[in-house]
Amino acid sequence: MILSLRNISAVSTVFLLVSVSSFHKSAIATINNQSQLIAQQSKIQSHPVFKSILPKLKQKTQIRILLPKFIPESDGENPIYAIIEAATQKKYDILLDFTPDCYGASACHLGVVSAEAVTRKTPRLSGKAVSLAKGITGYFVDFTCGAGCSDATLTWREQGVQYVVGLKAGDRTSLIKMANSAIN
Repeated sequence: MILSLRNISAVSTVFLLVSVSSFHKSAIATINNQSQLIAQQSKIQSHPVFKSILPKLKQKTQIRILLPKFIPESDGENPIYAIIEAATQKKYDILLDFTPDCYGASACHLGVVSAEAVTRKTPRLSGKAVSLAKGITGYFVDFTCGAGCSDATLTWREQGVQYVVGLKAGDRTSLIKMANSAIN
């Protein structure tokens, strides 16, 4: 009987050690995955216009930040300013303007970059389907003009987030290039 209790005790000890070791490894894996996500977010490559707002954006939002590396009309002739219009845990809206105090006004507005976590309330994507990088399908909606012209937009979804790039009176080719520069 003593021998049997010793064997059971030894088996129980080994089982306990293996269980603790497995838990430790899964805890480390979880921490490593979170660290990798944080590292990915800290290495966001984008157009230099976003440099000044990126720290605040990272602080405010928990969704994956995708910002374009290509912005039409950013050849240095006219300065472009990125202005955070809204930033929460689940969304961000950035205005691209030609003056720092434009705030999307028609005369000095270039475009938008935005993202929002997809929920059941998120409307279905609409527009003309276009092929984007990494096999993603985007949806182009052309601009309209009246007293002024609206933004043409290109919208796509990736990893539970809906992304939009827009350009005032923009063309499809420029928007595709802009979106692909964010995706890649």
